[in-house]
Amino acid sequence: DINTPKTTTSGNIHGCPVSFLLGIAGKVPEFEWVPHCLRPDRIVYIGLRDVDEGEKRILRENGIKAFSMSHVDRYGIGQVVEMALDHVNPKRDRPIHLSFDVDALDPSVAPSTGTPVRGGLTFREGHYICEAMSETGLLVGVDIMEVNPALEDEVSVYQTVTIGCSLARCSLGEGMLAGATEKILPVGVSKLDLVTVLCERLN
Repeated sequence: DINTPKTTTSGNIHGCPVSFLLGIAGKVPEFEWVPHCLRPDRIVYIGLRDVDEGEKRILRENGIKAFSMSHVDRYGIGQVVEMALDHVNPKRDRPIHLSFDVDALDPSVAPSTGTPVRGGLTFREGHYICEAMSETGLLVGVDIMEVNPALEDEVSVYQTVTIGCSLARCSLGEGMLAGATEKILPVGVSKLDLVTVLCERLN
């Protein structure tokens, strides 16, 4: 998602949004309205395994931290998440937005997606990322992307949609021993106040 219109090999603009937000896409009149609201040192990737040459160059030239599946294999997902947080939020004092592409998961876990690549994150590794972000108490936004119900058979679609919903619930605090929203709400705040709490954290 960090390709620019000049580096993309597919020509698909949906592979370029991060470059627009970083302000490295060059002049593209149709997208000049997009604010340059991201800094390279405030973004980190986890679970990369199918990165084209243009994206590799962009990551390298802009000093953007990225952890491949080799890092996950070597260090374990727990340590990778800690290293990612240490880089992007060392004092644990900044709000966090989590963007989770389900194609980061192995196709055996989430098959109904447009770009399935073998060797991805396991079911538990994906959920651990969401649980860990929730437990920081700093998560203010999350999006679950690349779920495509138009692809694969009915069973695969159900499996992928179920995984996407499960990841979203984990991001909201649902864990093995806690219900959804339980972990992210301050003491004394009801679930009805959740929207207000999130809005306050964004300001």
